[in-house]
Amino acid sequence: MEPKKNPKANVSRNSALYFAIGLAIMLALTNFAINYKTYDKEAIDIGMISMDEEMEEEIPITEQLKTPPPPPPPPAAPEVIEVVKDEVEIEETVIESTETSQEEEIAEVEEVVVEEVEEDVEVPFSIIENVPVFPGCEKGNNAEKKKCMSEKISKFVGKNFDTNLAGELGLSGRQRINVIFKIGKDGNITGVRARAPHPKLEQEAARVINKLPKMKPGMQRGKAVIVPYSLPIVFQVQD
Repeated sequence: MEPKKNPKANVSRNSALYFAIGLAIMLALTNFAINYKTYDKEAIDIGMISMDEEMEEEIPITEQLKTPPPPPPPPAAPEVIEVVKDEVEIEETVIESTETSQEEEIAEVEEVVVEEVEEDVEVPFSIIENVPVFPGCEKGNNAEKKKCMSEKISKFVGKNFDTNLAGELGLSGRQRINVIFKIGKDGNITGVRARAPHPKLEQEAARVINKLPKMKPGMQRGKAVIVPYSLPIVFQVQD
């Protein structure tokens, strides 16, 4: 049996589509209703600022005070200059001319004698031309005289030096005394200096050296000169 109604006239066949359209419209209206806001006109009235009233501010006019000028300084009193009379008469110095005339005699000037001052020249013992001569060392050449002088001085010191002094001072072992002296231009001994472990030994060494006999002075270029001489004194203290 065939249906009596037309299929196109069936309303229920598009019901799902209509339902979806209606749901979308309702959601849109609901969203608009929720987000819609209203404002009170009195609350949003920010007012108007009149710039003309701000610019019309009155500025008071100040008067410039005129200060009177300072009074002029008092006139300075005139300085009184007192004139003092010189009671002392000043003698004028007359400068005489030093020029001589042709008729004036010129006095003869005596010869001026200039005395030569001899300098104290020191020449070392090792390089002197003619060594000082110790008594008894007159023979031989310069080298032989040097050797003879050294031997004579060593024997003289060994004979006259008190070696027992070191033991009395509490010293022991090998003792060394360095002595320096000069043989002057007249052959005498001068400028004795000694260095020893004890001041007493230095005094004893100086005493012995000053007792050396007078020598013939050393010569350099034909003139007597000062000759420095060094002498080591070495001895052993017996325990």
